[in-house]
Amino acid sequence: MAAPGFASQTATARFRLLQPHLEDDIPLSRLAAEAGVSERTLRRWLAAHRSKGITGLERTRRSDAGARRHLDPDLEAMIRALATRRPRTTITAIHRKAAAEAEARSIAGPSYAVVADVAREVRAARIAVATDAAAYRDRHELVHRRDANAPNEMWQADHTMLDVLILDARGDPVRPWLTVVMDDHSRAVMGYMLTADAPSAANTALALHQAIWRKADPAWPVCGIPEALYVDNGSDFVSEQIEQACIALKVRLVHSRPGRPRGRGKVERLFRTVNEMFLPDMPGHLIKGRPLSAPAIDLLELTMRFERFLQEVYHRRLHGTTGEAPVARWQAGGFLPALPESRAALDMLLLRVPRPRKVARDGIRFMGRRYVEPTLAAFVGEQVDVLYDPRDLAEVHVHHEGTFVCRALCPEHVDAPSLAQIRGARRRAKEELKQSVATDEARHARDDPPAAEPARSEPRFGGLKLYAADD
Repeated sequence: MAAPGFASQTATARFRLLQPHLEDDIPLSRLAAEAGVSERTLRRWLAAHRSKGITGLERTRRSDAGARRHLDPDLEAMIRALATRRPRTTITAIHRKAAAEAEARSIAGPSYAVVADVAREVRAARIAVATDAAAYRDRHELVHRRDANAPNEMWQADHTMLDVLILDARGDPVRPWLTVVMDDHSRAVMGYMLTADAPSAANTALALHQAIWRKADPAWPVCGIPEALYVDNGSDFVSEQIEQACIALKVRLVHSRPGRPRGRGKVERLFRTVNEMFLPDMPGHLIKGRPLSAPAIDLLELTMRFERFLQEVYHRRLHGTTGEAPVARWQAGGFLPALPESRAALDMLLLRVPRPRKVARDGIRFMGRRYVEPTLAAFVGEQVDVLYDPRDLAEVHVHHEGTFVCRALCPEHVDAPSLAQIRGARRRAKEELKQSVATDEARHARDDPPAAEPARSEPRFGGLKLYAADD
């Protein structure tokens, strides 16, 4: 006689104890002595087997299973109320209070196990809705996630502090910040900004500037003006510069509701990818706040490595949600992005604009550097606006009365114009001014005839002035 194959382990074990008696007629007393089970129990199992087969050997469920025994309903309600509070009370404290309440009412107090059972049955949703409405909403409410249907339909922007230490200009270790502008549809990184400073409106504007304009690297073709920009309510996003730029570019600026950052998980996933795939190879990588190695690179080196990671890894790798590489998904269907009318117009909106600078004979002095360009010879003594990108201080963009003038270069960074070019430009500017003055005088002479010389009423002698009273 063999045991059926679908019996529980308990029924199978009991059958094996009875099997020598059923098959070889071994006395139950001997089996009981060998197995350490009472003979009475074996006889009960044998009767159940003969009546119901192997199913009769299953463990019998108590009729009151699942019901809590000997617990007053008011005590149970008190235990639930205490377990719902935040900060959550320990089981020991709840049991002590329940026992004191039972003693005061002269009823049987609950055991520790019963109190623990009641407290653990309190659902997390009940605790959240009773103590923190925002926590309940974020964890338990159903969310409708809207995905963009096309490239540049919606962008998202956010910041994160990277888990890595780099060396600042003084050689001190600092943690950098990463600002990212990401296309919602393709998950492509449109632009970014790495800085050792805390997030600011200026850094956000620089990342947005890079996101919109064409990239120098052909492997990074993403660009254009988005239909909407989705950001949080940080001061760097709620800035007049970002708002005015979006108005000028006709971009709908959408702020997430305070305390309800729904839909931001896509950017958060990008940050997690950076932390898991990019940072572990960096010197100074932090694990739970502790560096695995000493910091050895500066911000410029980190920026170069991050951009290489974007182009060679992230943008080529199939995304887990879309199933496509981000850049390939952005380019699908021959998408043609809308761009600003000119680079200069975009610069005026998003690059940093310090207070006006006066053009000197040797160029423009700015941030401890000198910037020169032959065109500036015509603006010596004039006030101009200087636009600059802190990531590239080799040049600045000069505007005069809202009109782009030139790109001025720093001789310490690049090959600046020669002295002969500057002198020639100055001579041409001087001649143009002289010609302009001569033209204005000639026009004035044609329009207004020369006035007659006034008659002298008083004679002069030897430089002395005589009067009628002197006769």
